[in-house]
Amino acid sequence: MDIKEQIEKIVDQIKNDDDLKEQFKKEPVKAIEKVIGVDLPDDLIEKIVDGVKAKLSADTISGALGALKKLF
Repeated sequence: MDIKEQIEKIVDQIKNDDDLKEQFKKEPVKAIEKVIGVDLPDDLIEKIVDGVKAKLSADTISGALGALKKLF
């Protein structure tokens, strides 16, 4: 399993599905397992959760910076 590829897939689905986004906020492990359709070992799923959170945060920050650039 390519973790980076799975993270990208999960991030795309979370961004485009409000219900999944809410579930990820409350129960990230269950949300990810729902997206990939596999029950993974805790150590692997935690790495994926951390990667998804980091990617979502980076995308949010990038979007905010882009909006700020438009102001100046």
